[in-house]
Formats: sequence, structure tokens, C-alpha cells
Amino acid sequence: MKRSKFTEEQVIGILREQEAGAKTSELCRRHGISSATFYA
Repeated sequence: MKRSKFTEEQVIGILREQEAGAKTSELCRRHGISSATFYA
């Protein structure tokens, strides 16, 4: 299995930012992930 680029804590932090109202496209650009990866 491929190792994740982000730790579990980082993934949770990114998801919480999005729940707080940040735009998904802005989050993806800032953290260097694609929008498809975000929704997966």
C-alpha cells in the first residue's frame, strides 16, 4: 500500500479548515493536492 503524503493529523486539520468555511479550491492550492484527492 502506498504511504500517504500527509499524516492523519494533517488530513483532519485540512478537513476542519474546509468545515470552517474555507473554499475547497483555496485549500487544495495551499496544501498542494488536487480537488479529486480532497473529495476522495
